Formats: sequence, structure tokens, C-alpha cells
Amino acid sequence: MTQATSPKSRQRRRDHPADLAAVDDDVPRLAKQHLHRISLADLVKHGRPPLSAEALLSSARFTLSLLPIRLAHRIQALRNLPYIVVSNPNISKIYNNYQHSLSTLLPWKERTINNLEDEIRFTEVLAELVQTHTDTIPILARGFLECRKYISPAEVTAFLDQHLRARIGTRLIAEQHIALHFSSTPHFDPEASPTPCPEHSSYIGVIDTALKPAQTIDSCGEFVADICELKYGVRPRWIINGEPDTTFAFVPMHLEYIVTELLKNAFRATVENSGTKNMEPIVITIAPEPPAPNPERNDSHSTPRADLYREAGLLEKDAGGVPGGHVKLGPRDSSKGEFKADAIRPLDDNVPGVTIRIRDRGGGIASEVMPKIWSYSFTTFSDDPDDFPNSNDDASNIISQASNGGSSIAGLGYGLPLSRAYAEYFGGGIEIEPLYGWGTDVYLRLKGVGKIE
Repeated sequence: MTQATSPKSRQRRRDHPADLAAVDDDVPRLAKQHLHRISLADLVKHGRPPLSAEALLSSARFTLSLLPIRLAHRIQALRNLPYIVVSNPNISKIYNNYQHSLSTLLPWKERTINNLEDEIRFTEVLAELVQTHTDTIPILARGFLECRKYISPAEVTAFLDQHLRARIGTRLIAEQHIALHFSSTPHFDPEASPTPCPEHSSYIGVIDTALKPAQTIDSCGEFVADICELKYGVRPRWIINGEPDTTFAFVPMHLEYIVTELLKNAFRATVENSGTKNMEPIVITIAPEPPAPNPERNDSHSTPRADLYREAGLLEKDAGGVPGGHVKLGPRDSSKGEFKADAIRPLDDNVPGVTIRIRDRGGGIASEVMPKIWSYSFTTFSDDPDDFPNSNDDASNIISQASNGGSSIAGLGYGLPLSRAYAEYFGGGIEIEPLYGWGTDVYLRLKGVGKIE
């Protein structure tokens, strides 16, 4: 006669991570499944916090439906690398982290999250997952640097480009549910909540539905100016023009990262080109994307916003981001990024997207440097695997050093591949137009959730 097990015993068994053999068996099957491309609309569809218990459970189930597949895709991508590369201690550590994370989620695939007790335990698993993968990028970069004899720069660039984009989505899915969890009625604690909900009603989890880019630019500008002052003894100035009161729905953390990296390059170029005197201010123009033109009216190019776009030379280009870090800007496809959710406000008052132009007088970028700014080049390193020189045209080198906690203004373009990944993830992009000997214009385009119909 089989001895009965207690509910607590069964619970412990269900919550216990799957063994690695089971993970190995499940990876090929999960990696063949469709990888759902997450949108901002997906992340806000459960409503504005504080969520009801049922909406919170729905968010947890949606999160669980996506994450194991995404983790399996990354494990499979690592397995496809040369064996000698995966054997590197740093890359092997990341591989093991992904396997461990998948092993903690697989038991949850066999059950339904149908009560708040389950949701609490599942959120704890998500929090551990996010923490485990915090330093993935610098660790991977250091591993690839150590393996540069065994893998080509083109292969590394292709892998990291794909990995960065996948990582953005995976973390965002997990962080969004964690934020919704802490800002919802059953669990809300003003002191513990990682988001300002529900006091700041524009937030839905980690998304600010009324994000004001001008405020982010000023905040990031002060931070970068502090770094500049420490290194060079001067603080470059910046001017915001265009439409500074523009708001749209986006992830503040993503915008902060992108703007910080772009301002680092602009500030550094300005100081080093002009010295400590007679520095021209960096001019930052905020241009809200105009709504789709009304076919019954022929005035789509006569609005103040359109005039701003015309001045920036953006009206005649096609919409949508394209590979390689360039983005063509123009009228949006009104069918994308829109959804119906009457309770979500103030999305209906926001623009569908924003273009931010950062213009500096820092001397521009030489033609021989331009092809390198989007790549993870490994050709400039010495043969000593322990030597990590400060190479200005090598993004992955400085990314690897970032794990030490440093925040240097140096490193032309070190943040550009990462910034491009964040910008392109939701359909935006970055385009750089240098005028060598004079300065550089950087166009950052970001697409928000869109309007509610």
C-alpha cells in the first residue's frame, strides 16, 4: 500500500527545481516553440495597479507562459557556440545560470497559478531569476574577450546582438510582474514597493504611461555632467528645445540608460574638442511623433510638430527601425502598438512616439571609426588574455570592465550597441549623422504603447 503524502510534502516537491537531466530534455522542445515578441501593450493589458487578485493571477500566468521558452532559446543559443567557448569559466557560468533558472520554472509549467499563495511563491522565483542574471552582460563580455582566439568578431557580434535583445524582453517580463505584485492591493507596501504605484497613477508596473523625456534628459544630464566635472574639471551645458512638455508611454529605466550613454559621448566629445573654454552647449530637440494623417484632411504636414520634423529632415522617411542601428522616421503605422483598454489612462493623451535629437559640436566622428561604433570588435586587443586595455573603439571591452562598478566617461561608443538594443526593442532605433570636423547629430526614436481607441 502506498503511503499518502501530505499537502505540504507535495508542495515542496512541486516547488523543488527540476533536475538538470530534465532540463536537458526540455530545452530542445521549448526552443522550437515560437518566441513571442513582447510589446508594451502586452505589459499593460492587465490594467492599472492596484490589480485585483484575478488580474494579478492572470499576469502571473502570462509571465509563466513566456519565460521558460525564452530561457530555453538562450540555452540553445549558448549550446550552438563552439565547445571551447562554452567551456570558458565566464560563459559557462552564464550557461549554468540559465539552466538553473529554467529548472526553477519547469515545475510551475505543470500547474496552474490559481490562488494568491501560489502567486507569492511564483513571484519569489521571479525575483531570484532577475537577481541571478543581473551581471550577465559584463560576464559574457569578459568570457568572449578571453575566447577571442576561438571565435570570430562577426560571430560574437551576432550572438551578443541577439542575446541583448532577448535579455531585455526576458527581464522586462519578469520585472513587470514583480512590480505589479508589489503595487497591487493584496501585497501593497509603500516602503517595499519597487514602483511608485499607486501614489503615482501614471505607472503600470515598470512602465510610466506619461513619461516626460525632458525630465529624464535633465536628470541624466546632471549625472553625466558630474562625471565630466570629476574627469575634466568642467560641466558642459545642454539646452532642451522642440516640445519639452511631450509625454508618452515607455519604460523609464530604458530611456535613462539610452540617454545617459548618448550624453556621455556628446559631453566627452564636446570637452575634448573644445577644451575647457568656449564650449558650445549640447542642443537636445524633443519632437513628438505626429498622429497618423487623417485621409479626409490634407493638413498632415502643417502642424507645429510637423514643422519641427521638417526642420529635422524627418518627414520624407519611412516609419520603422531597420537593422544596423539606423532608423527611418515618419508617419507611423496606426495598426501597431494600439489596443483597447478603457481603464488605462492617460495613454489617450500621449503621443505614439518621440524622436530626440542630440546635437553636439564635438568634432564629429572620423569615417574610419564609423563602421566600428556598432560592432563588438576584438581585433585591437593584445595577445595577453589578462590584458584589458582601454580601447576607445571596442564596446565589449568596456562593458566587461563595467562589472567593476566604474562609471567612466571614456570609451567612444561603448554604450551604443546596448542603447541600440533598448531603442529597437519596441520598434524604435538610433541613427548617427556625423559631420567630421564639426559635430554629430544623434537621432533617437522611441515608440510608445500608442493611443487608446
